[in-house]
Amino acid sequence: MRAAPGRQRPAGDSAGTRAGAGGRAGRLGVDGYEFDTGPTVLTMPDLIAEALGAVGEELTDWLDLTPLDPAYRAYYPDGSTLDVITPTPPDGRRDRPRLRSREADGYLRFVDYARNLWQWERADFIERNLDAPTDLLTGNLLKLFANGAFRRLQTKINQFFRDPRTQRIFSFQAMYAGLSPHDALAIYTVIAYSTRWPGSASRAAASTRSRVGWRRGREARRADPVRHHGDPGGDRQRPRHRRRHRDGDFIPADTVVLNPDLPVAYQDLLPPSRQRKLTYSPSCVVLHIGSTQGYGKIAHHNIHFGRSWKGTFDEVIRRGELMSDPSLLVTNPSRTDPSVAPAGKHTYYVLAPVPKPGTGAVRLAGDLTQRYAEQLVTTLEERGYVGFGDGIEVMRPVTPADWAAQGMAAGTPFAAAHSLFQTGPFRPSNLHRTLENVVFVGSGTQPGVGVPMVLISGKIAAARITGAMP
Repeated sequence: MRAAPGRQRPAGDSAGTRAGAGGRAGRLGVDGYEFDTGPTVLTMPDLIAEALGAVGEELTDWLDLTPLDPAYRAYYPDGSTLDVITPTPPDGRRDRPRLRSREADGYLRFVDYARNLWQWERADFIERNLDAPTDLLTGNLLKLFANGAFRRLQTKINQFFRDPRTQRIFSFQAMYAGLSPHDALAIYTVIAYSTRWPGSASRAAASTRSRVGWRRGREARRADPVRHHGDPGGDRQRPRHRRRHRDGDFIPADTVVLNPDLPVAYQDLLPPSRQRKLTYSPSCVVLHIGSTQGYGKIAHHNIHFGRSWKGTFDEVIRRGELMSDPSLLVTNPSRTDPSVAPAGKHTYYVLAPVPKPGTGAVRLAGDLTQRYAEQLVTTLEERGYVGFGDGIEVMRPVTPADWAAQGMAAGTPFAAAHSLFQTGPFRPSNLHRTLENVVFVGSGTQPGVGVPMVLISGKIAAARITGAMP
């Protein structure tokens, strides 16, 4: 079953990239194939339920969610596979047959550890506006230190798992925070601790939140670009209007909430000001593929690891090179939701991490984009996707240049990296330094990257506006 809105589908879904609610969680329609252009998983749906509950709505009235089983399947160079299943039963019965006893015991200890980290981090450091380093000084900070949360993530993972295969499957998520697991802090163990749902749920959830707003009386103007935020009377401290491209009219606003990437918002929408230089996460190339080929042994989400591990991160992050032995994410949405492809056909989402623009000698444009896409197809054929290239009817590559053209800073959909001094109170604030009624949301501000963090960014931005905690 797919995860889809429980009520009527919004207009404008039939073809093309859909403008409107959802931001990066968009939809692309090509020749009868439908592709999710943003997040391929929905994590922590309780956060959506909380947002809907704040306006008196129930999640189950708007979304039908079916968890994936397995959450994803990992493939290794030695030919072995590993299924990861969430949520985990308290005694881990479903996972034990798939892991050796020692690894199964380590997995259960890891789940307990990650669950505790999430509880300690959530209230004090994630769902809270942090304005200064002193805001970190809480009892839970001591618990995090005592439990090794500020050690390197890979080092901590290796305490639970001995097998290099399980070490990889529970640490590769550091790439989403813009770091190698050998450099990321163990506080990001919580990325691996979440319930996973089909990717279409992310798009459906975004549509749901928008439609709930309309039902509650919100007026929406779609595809109406904003040119500038400011006061035509010249008051820079409290701008009261925003001006739009199309007709030049001004719309009064007591508060303006901006969700573009912060550098883009500052550059294109706000009065000039000096900005702090940030280090950005690696980018990625995504292939949206419509195909006649189907593969019965794959799961909805599939991670294909190359032989290299630390070297892969060094190539992409440190040296700015394409992966010589790529690790790839392959999602097969039509496996769960046949309606996203013509009858008997399939959709695939292939993601390969690549350096962000401006690093190394990589310039993925024009012919190089096509050649790299063909290389990825060949790699998949070598890893068991027999006849993959021959089955392709539609292929739409998305490169760092495309992400930049969509307004994503530094050409990456993963925003500023989560290094120590770009996390918590050190991450760009959700308040403008001089314009007191401009508030930011999204992955570029606190708390950070990922669907759960972006949802929480809206919650803590709302607290700024209302003056309520957090």
